[in-house]
Amino acid sequence: MLSAQTLLQELETNIAQAIVGKDDAVELLFNALLCGGHVLIEDVPGVGKTTLASAFARSLALSFKRIQFTPDVTPSDVTGYSALDFKTGEMSFRQGAVFSNLLLADEINRTSPKTQSSLLEVMQEGQVTADGETMPLPQPFMVLATQNPVDFVGTYPLPEAQLDRFFMRIEIGYPSREEELKVLEMYRGAKSRVEEISPVCGADDILSLQQQVTQVKVSKEMRMYITNIAQASRSAKLFGRGISTRGAIALMRAAQAKALMEGRDYVMPEDVRTLASPVLAHRLALSPEARISQKNASEEKALTRLIASLPVPVRAK
Repeated sequence: MLSAQTLLQELETNIAQAIVGKDDAVELLFNALLCGGHVLIEDVPGVGKTTLASAFARSLALSFKRIQFTPDVTPSDVTGYSALDFKTGEMSFRQGAVFSNLLLADEINRTSPKTQSSLLEVMQEGQVTADGETMPLPQPFMVLATQNPVDFVGTYPLPEAQLDRFFMRIEIGYPSREEELKVLEMYRGAKSRVEEISPVCGADDILSLQQQVTQVKVSKEMRMYITNIAQASRSAKLFGRGISTRGAIALMRAAQAKALMEGRDYVMPEDVRTLASPVLAHRLALSPEARISQKNASEEKALTRLIASLPVPVRAK
């Protein structure tokens, strides 16, 4: 059985065959997978969101399906539907794309709110309810969604309930000069480099590591630290909407996964601070006053300021 550290290194090496300089993003994706969470990859067009998601999926020996979301995609395309079997004369359920270990929801904000809502039960409960019957999804299960934050034409913003079900929101960013030169070198040929990626682990490895994450120690002081962050976000004038309890639990779990990935059996304050932005920022909303009074205001910057104002626990173990 591979350790979390070893598996992360192999994933980074494997994915680097198709996308350059994204180790931080790979680490966050792996962290979310170990926590059984879902990830929203949000960035400008053309920086490799779909390539990263596809390379990550190909690095795992898990079933993988992709939905290209458009306005005409219906909830039944996502979850499945009942249809008449002409051979037996009976109704049978035909599974939708969610019946896989990894689901790539590409450009999720280009489909209607009704179709977006079909993922609520899927992402929270790991199951689909249709015709009065509840069907569990394969485990592990993870939704990798992408969207462009700057394109508003023909899009439907994700509602708060949907955003809160994403364990993390991550950004990829533009490559450095050296990284972009390497990308051009890699893609001189016509063949996609993603197709050359082979799996480095399977479902049993992931499920075992997910169990190990829950066994990482979180001291009372660390739990209080996370609680203080959540409580402060709800009372701070910077925010019109604070962190949900689901968000506080997600931050604790992400910190546990980070500790495991670094070979520790306990959470440190640095784990919490490092992961606060990708885990919490998309769950927050700046107040109208903060948007008006502060130039270039963002949830990420406001959250960083808030955490910096809080006392850091001395005892972690």
